[in-house]
Order: sequence, then C-alpha cells, then structure tokens
Amino acid sequence: MGSEVDNEPMWDSHEVDRAVQHALDRLTLLTNAADALASTLDLDAGLRRLCRTLVPSLADWCAVDLLDEHGRLRRQVIEHREPDLSPGLYEGELPPVSEDSAASLARALRGAGPLLVTSFSAPESAADPLHARELELFDRLGADTVVIAPLRSRRQVLGALTLARTTSTMALEEDSLPLAEDLAHRVALAVDNGRLYSEVQKTGERIQRSLLPELPTLGELDLAARYQPAVTTSQVGGDWYDAFVLPGGATALIIGDVAGHDLQATVTMSHMRNMLRGIACDRKEPPGKILGRLDAANSILYPHQTLTCIYALVEKPATGQPWALHYAVAGHPAPLLITAEGDTRFLNHGRSMLLGVDPTRQRPDATEVLPASATILFYTDGLIERRTEDLDRGAARLRQHAAALAQAPLGALCDELLTGLAQDSSDDVALIAVRTPPPHAGPATATATEDGSADT
Repeated sequence: MGSEVDNEPMWDSHEVDRAVQHALDRLTLLTNAADALASTLDLDAGLRRLCRTLVPSLADWCAVDLLDEHGRLRRQVIEHREPDLSPGLYEGELPPVSEDSAASLARALRGAGPLLVTSFSAPESAADPLHARELELFDRLGADTVVIAPLRSRRQVLGALTLARTTSTMALEEDSLPLAEDLAHRVALAVDNGRLYSEVQKTGERIQRSLLPELPTLGELDLAARYQPAVTTSQVGGDWYDAFVLPGGATALIIGDVAGHDLQATVTMSHMRNMLRGIACDRKEPPGKILGRLDAANSILYPHQTLTCIYALVEKPATGQPWALHYAVAGHPAPLLITAEGDTRFLNHGRSMLLGVDPTRQRPDATEVLPASATILFYTDGLIERRTEDLDRGAARLRQHAAALAQAPLGALCDELLTGLAQDSSDDVALIAVRTPPPHAGPATATATEDGSADT
C-alpha cells in the first residue's frame, strides 16, 4: 500500500519562487504607487508621479483621464517610456463621452471594466470623435495590448486609468486586470480626496477674502492693502489686515497672523479681528494697552491660541507738525519705514512677545515721527520668510525692493512687492501700507481698488 506522501502533488520549486517573486513585485508596485499619490496634495503632480512609477515597470505608457463636475473629459496626465515622444502633446480636453461611443474608454467610463483590449482598428474607421482620438493615440504611441480601468469612488466614476504595452513580448494579460483594478481604486481615492481638499481650501480662501475689510477713505493719507494665499501650497491661514478711523480722528492700522494653516485658523482670525475692533473703539487707549486687553480676552475665549499682531495709530498733527505713528508689536515682523528718497529702516521699538502666551505681561508701545511722503509697510511673515534661508536675508530683500519702489504709487508698491517677494511663498501673505502726504499737500481723493484697498 502506497504512503500518503505518494498522493501529495509535487511542486516545482522554481515555479514557487517565480510565483512568490511575482507577488512581491506586484506588492512593491502597489506600495510605490500609493507613495507617489500620497507624496503631494497637488493632484496633477501626484498623478504624474504615479504614471512615472508605473512606466516602464508595468506599462510602456500610461494615461489618466478625468471627468470634471460638468461631465467634461480631460486627459490629465500621460507618460511614455520614451521622453522624445513628448506625451504632453496628447494631454488636454477630449471629445464628449456620448452614450453610444464605441471607444473602450467610453465603456470604462460607463462603469465597465477593467477592460483588456488586444485588437485595434485603424483611426479612419472610428465611429465617433472620442473613438477617433483613442485610436489615433493607440496608433501614434503604439499599443499591442491595453488595459483600461474605471476610477470609481463613492458610487461614481471619476475617470479612467489606461495602461499600454507596445510589444507582444511583454503583453498585458487577463491576470493584469486585478492589479489594474487595485491601482484604479487607489487613484480614484486620491482624486476624490484631492478634490475635496481643494474645495475646502477654496472655501477657506473665499471666507478669508470675504472677511477682509473695505478700507476707509482717509483724505490726506494714502492707504492700500493686499492679501495673497500661499502660492506653493494650497493653504489658507490666519493672516489679516484692518484699518478704520477712531472717533477722535486717529486712523487705526492692524496686521495680524493667527497660528495655523487651515479653515479653523481663518475662522479664528475673524473672531480676533472683531474682538480687536471692539476693544479699540471702546477703550481709546494706547496701542500697548489695547493689545494687552486683546491678549486677556483671547486667553479666556481661546485658551492656547497664539497669534502675532501690530496695532498702530496714525495721528493727524497739529498745524505745522509732522504726522506721528503710535504703535505696539506683539511677536510680529517689524513695520518698515520707507522715505520718499528711498531710505528704509525697520521700526524695532514697542515690541513684546506674541499673544496667547502670558496675558498678564505689560505690553509697551512706541511713537515714530513720520516725514512727508513717507510710507509705512505692515506685512505678515509670508512676505519675507523662507524655510531654506535665514530670516535676516528675507528682511534685507524686502528693504531692497521697497527702496526701489519708494516713488511708486502705493497700490503699485504693494503689487510689486507681492510679485517680487511672494511668488514662491509657502505661506499666505497680508500687507497694508499707509503714506503720509507731501509737504503742504491738500486733501486727496481716494478710490477703492478691486481687492478693497484705497489708492490715490
């Protein structure tokens, strides 16, 4: 009688090794794809990194097509193993997806798939515009086998992932479909999350812009302000500016920055701005005391919330006397004085720690006599701060740019500073500037610019 061992199937060790290696390769590919998608919050950048991960390890070329909220189809990314083919030329808007389109892509977008395509018609035999674009792409870039997988998320199809092999020696086969489906699922989640994140950021920016004040018309003084969200990241934050005329005739100027880079920071910023407005209008005290009262209120209503702020008063002089700036700085970058001749210096007095640390601390203030036609610039740290360099270098760069713009209209000065200094900022930027009148100048007529600033 034979033993039980004789009845057991015999496994080829080489086949086992190949199967294990095949599984490990696929697991590695999925891990690398997930890392590529998670490496950035920029959806386009993440999809391009994904395609570069899949090419050439899985496909000779790869494309991601997305449907927008209006049902328009766009080829978002395409990458080929041969850079000379310039796949970017094939990106862009695609023809509409009709219900009866013969394109394999249209079938995937209708929910079929993943699909394995192994035969291709000539482009001139296309049945509709989308089918023609698809066959033309297969013909120009070469396609021996193609897998098209729909991007499904939250019971909707967001687009499709296309993987193509150009030679039969490495053809895509039926066993490629589960892997393509897994990849498509991960891409769909990334696209859905990216769109949700983008919508939250856009909502935050709209809220933030809606909370920025309409600047007052100040007669003899010229006033301008700007706000710009972060350029290199899709973030909003707690930067704000404010200006209003107090009952006694002094003009209050405020710049502040609430800690955080999200929608909550924007909401908290609006609360701080309104509290400071109320305190300033009610108390009519020196700037240091006003910031002290804001700190006390903040510690009660928003424990552990920190922020930086400058509260300043521009006071009209008696006849024949110069204008004066009375100010207090709580952990914020120092105001910059720019004379009409282009001399610049930071106003480093009246400083104390940021708000939200010690509400019992006394906060000093300082007074600066302002020359005729002088500009005072208040700004948030996104204008000068860069992660890769010392803060003093950013401050020096600001002085250099500001000096060159001393004679420019105030609104143009603000615009040029944003263009020259904030184009690579990873933080949002707010700034507000005031300019004293020239000697013996009469009242000026101010007009509001589109972003709420008042330019003479």
